[in-house]
Amino acid sequence: MDFLQPGSWSEALAAKAAHPDAVPIAGGTDVMVELNFDRRRPSALLDLTRVGELTEWGYDGDRLRVGAGVTYRRIIDELGGLLPGLAMAARTVGSPQIRNRGTVGGNLGSASPAGDAHPPLLATDARVEVASIRGIRTVPVNEFFTGPKRSVLAPDELISAVLVASAAGPQQFAKIGTRNAMVIAVCSFALALHPETGRVGTGIGSAAPTPLRAHQAEELLAAELPWRSRGPLPVPLARRFGDLVAAAAAPIDDVRGTAAYRRHALAVLARRTLGWAWAQLSAHREPGGRS
Repeated sequence: MDFLQPGSWSEALAAKAAHPDAVPIAGGTDVMVELNFDRRRPSALLDLTRVGELTEWGYDGDRLRVGAGVTYRRIIDELGGLLPGLAMAARTVGSPQIRNRGTVGGNLGSASPAGDAHPPLLATDARVEVASIRGIRTVPVNEFFTGPKRSVLAPDELISAVLVASAAGPQQFAKIGTRNAMVIAVCSFALALHPETGRVGTGIGSAAPTPLRAHQAEELLAAELPWRSRGPLPVPLARRFGDLVAAAAAPIDDVRGTAAYRRHALAVLARRTLGWAWAQLSAHREPGGRS
């Protein structure tokens, strides 16, 4: 196995073009597990830890541009107030050691249906910036995943950044696992409310071949939430929202849970996150007030 270690972004893109089978590695929290269990044996590893450009974040127009090498810990510490849903998801990832190494870019690159960063990115209409020596393109995150651990990335492309708007309203994330920490999600759910425009975003994880949104559930809330009065959340509306979220999923039975349990759990998570977000909005709290 060859080990490629570029020192700049241009060198990384050139290396990927010359070695399209090379597997990128940043934090290594997914790739090294596969290597250690001999589930994967690539011809080359492309180490991106020396590419400083990937560790930067800042504004790009009206969106935040978060480099693919920004770690979960930095998202929590530096971006928690701007991207509260993503920060909530980052807090649930592995252990402190994993959060210090793992990156959102790596999570997207693995394209696992259970990736913790994926639901909040879906809920906030994020875009994935990918690059090659041929140029740069951006892909809506809901079009990025094509199947379990598969994405639209071409063999010569690398993920350079995620483009996501800072929170315009409450955001929430919740997941269920077989224990309280350091566990792959049985299912997960993210919610983003946009009170100024009356829009709703959702993201479902670990309950379909790819992460996905619950479009009918979003449309229901957008039409029926008492946006202007911000009065009490109607219980039947919350229940119907949960049902539509569960119906949007396409779960399977596996060692972590049954399809029926995943649907039930998603309905519960949807109702809970909606209740938290609506209470936050009704109290005029700043986005990300719940930690």
